[in-house]
Amino acid sequence: MVAHKKSFTERAAEYSTLAFVLPVSTFAGWLLGHWLDKLLGTGYLEIVCLILGTVAGFVGLIRQVTRDTRDNDGG
Repeated sequence: MVAHKKSFTERAAEYSTLAFVLPVSTFAGWLLGHWLDKLLGTGYLEIVCLILGTVAGFVGLIRQVTRDTRDNDGG
């Protein structure tokens, strides 16, 4: 099978998304936790969801980097 060589624009688009993965997932986790804290009257879900959002961001970031590395190595 012939590998598709990505253009500069395609690679730039993929790498620019990496700059947004971690901050957006962290903010989404904090926002969800803040909303749940207000809804349920608790005070700890904001931190829990913030940590979960950060972990989810790192997982997405690592998956994208390993996918890019695998694609660049031809495997």
